[in-house]
Amino acid sequence: MRIISGKYKGKRLIAPKKLPVRPTTDFAKEALFNILNNRITFSEVTFLDLFTGTGNISFEFASRGNNYITAVDADYSCIQFIKKINDELGFEITAVKADVFSFLDKSKQTFDVIFADPPYNFDSGQFERIVKLVFKNNLLNENGFLIIEHSKHTDLSKLHNYSESRRYGGSVFSFFQL
Repeated sequence: MRIISGKYKGKRLIAPKKLPVRPTTDFAKEALFNILNNRITFSEVTFLDLFTGTGNISFEFASRGNNYITAVDADYSCIQFIKKINDELGFEITAVKADVFSFLDKSKQTFDVIFADPPYNFDSGQFERIVKLVFKNNLLNENGFLIIEHSKHTDLSKLHNYSESRRYGGSVFSFFQL
């Protein structure tokens, strides 16, 4: 994976092969960040990265000057990799080893942007649970949004607070807002 913009533009990061992840492709990530460039000021938003895996999206936010990043994953190896890169590059990512659903249920912090990249084989109920927990627990700041990455075979348009979807190859980003 590579960082596509910011201070570390072009930097390649090699994640251990044993990590149980499916990183967002560079093509899809670049498209997502083109959308975000028109909606947010990276250095000013609070960002939550759920099912962070390799930290790919968090590293992109950090390279663009964001210092308010929380990355959550249940896998210890993923969290260790993020901490390693965090130290090497001087990022200020808070890496949390936790079950995402438990984290969402207990968190008292609010965010401007929440990104979730759960396994593509999640069933519709699991996707819906993410959306419900974010909005029920008021985890989004005013004008904030939740983005869920999912397979093109999954349709989230019927979920509460859905606003739009963008498809890039086999990946789709669905946006949710208050």
